[in-house]
Amino acid sequence: MSTTKLIAVYARVSTANQEKEQTIENQLLVMHEYAKDNGYIIVKEYLDEFWTSDTLKRPALDQLRQDAKANLWQGVLIYDPDRLARRYSYQELVIDELKEAGIEVMFITVTTPENSEDKILYGVRGLFAEYERAKITERFRLGKLRKVKGGHILVSAPLYGYTYIPKKELQHGYYIINEEEANTVRLIFSMVANEGLTVRKVTTRLQELGIKPRKSKRGVWNTSTLTTLLRHRGYIGEGKWGSTTAVAPKKPLKVQKYKRVLKSSRVIKPKEEWFIIPIPPIIDQALFDQAQYQLSINSRMSQRNKKNDYLLAGVIRCTCGQTRTGEGPQHGKHLYYRCADRVLKHPLPRTCFEGGVNARIADKLVWDKLTALMTSPELLKQQIEDWLNNTREKTVSVVDNIEPLIKEIGKLKEEQSRYTKAYGQGLFTIEQLQEYSEPVRAHITKLEMQIQNAREAERELETLNIPDQNEVEDFATEVMTGLAGLNFIEKQGIVRSVIDKVVGNQEHLVVSGFIPMENINVKLNDRYGKEIPQHNNDKVIPFSFVIKLPPPLKRGVDYGFISSKKNKSSPTSLSC
Repeated sequence: MSTTKLIAVYARVSTANQEKEQTIENQLLVMHEYAKDNGYIIVKEYLDEFWTSDTLKRPALDQLRQDAKANLWQGVLIYDPDRLARRYSYQELVIDELKEAGIEVMFITVTTPENSEDKILYGVRGLFAEYERAKITERFRLGKLRKVKGGHILVSAPLYGYTYIPKKELQHGYYIINEEEANTVRLIFSMVANEGLTVRKVTTRLQELGIKPRKSKRGVWNTSTLTTLLRHRGYIGEGKWGSTTAVAPKKPLKVQKYKRVLKSSRVIKPKEEWFIIPIPPIIDQALFDQAQYQLSINSRMSQRNKKNDYLLAGVIRCTCGQTRTGEGPQHGKHLYYRCADRVLKHPLPRTCFEGGVNARIADKLVWDKLTALMTSPELLKQQIEDWLNNTREKTVSVVDNIEPLIKEIGKLKEEQSRYTKAYGQGLFTIEQLQEYSEPVRAHITKLEMQIQNAREAERELETLNIPDQNEVEDFATEVMTGLAGLNFIEKQGIVRSVIDKVVGNQEHLVVSGFIPMENINVKLNDRYGKEIPQHNNDKVIPFSFVIKLPPPLKRGVDYGFISSKKNKSSPTSLSC
């Protein structure tokens, strides 16, 4: 038996089917037996469930690579190189990184390459595996294409209104009409085509009638689902396959550190590349065409198409945590930032009852306060001083706790060492060792994370580049001349550049962010083509202030700066 060694194990499955088939449990079972036979002690398991091998950005793999640098264990055991990654280049990158950290990498199915000859053979094996994967993918694609051309319907879930009859022997899979769902489809088309209802009103009507969708966590129809249903030509007998293709989003709505699926967006292919498969129709062509005509009318008449200027759009949030979105119920006379909760919960009751914030008033007060701050050296210096004092207090309180944490970790490691020695002397079984060591190891990891967070806070205080008094005074002087004669887009660019977030209700707004010392430029690069700022963050001025809002507006009262007509020609118009 080899020398006792502390190791970690890594396992990955890419699909839910593999998880159901206990593939990951099988990997762990084999690796635990291997560790027991070789006298290794598994101190931690890193599991990536339902993660593709096309990316190295996986939570468990990232944690493993981070822990490797902390020397929490001496080696890592993996069932097969393709569990690490199917691309040979990815495998080599991670293996080299672990070896540089002094970590031994071991596999169950193959021996770890030790010399140049082994590396060549290992590389050839990796390239063949990558080629085999590409060949299997292409074989599946051609197989699907052949079936579709033969009239076979390929679906993961049948179109609403139909039941899918799977393939039997020589008969292709096909659709039959699900009469219960088909009646709902006819009702939905009729409500739009004959009654002229909007999609949003259709969701309300379906909720009132107690008609639920086939699948929904909330048990209600979504407007996006109904819009897709109303535009689907399958209901007039034209089933389709291959109309879209999966792509990685260029400008995703949400920027996520980890993505299980890289190609999470779909783009529509040219119509000549679609495959039309005949299926039983549920409605006739006339009803479908009338519904499309009414949808186009609803779209043109939608209030959301009436463009209004919202200075704080994209940065203002409600106290409940949801975003606030612009709404002009009186054709722009009064614009409001309303909590999106009521929209997201529809047709269910909303959970946030905070009132709307008058956009014209909020925009003017925030802009006035922001410009007053940026043009006043005294106010800027006060903001810097307040931020530094608050940050130092938080950092000092956290850093003072580092020394006791280090001492506690030392005691825990001594305890862990005693368990390991006892196991080596035959006083513990491997199961007992893991039972005793696991809580200690988990506690050590928790304390180490606390120390890491404290040191990061300390580094942040040291690295944040705060300008000196002379630079602040020069900046305020330059800004005073630069803020004159700005149009709405330029003002909105500055707001988005310096304000991190605005949180509040009808009574007050809390505004916070960082003012860059360099010139603020505006560049067209937002996902909708709107102008958003880019700036140099070498030196910044952190700020935070509170704005008290006046009581909600009353009808018939003249508030002076509020105009019912927007002045489009004025370059300094703030819609207020």
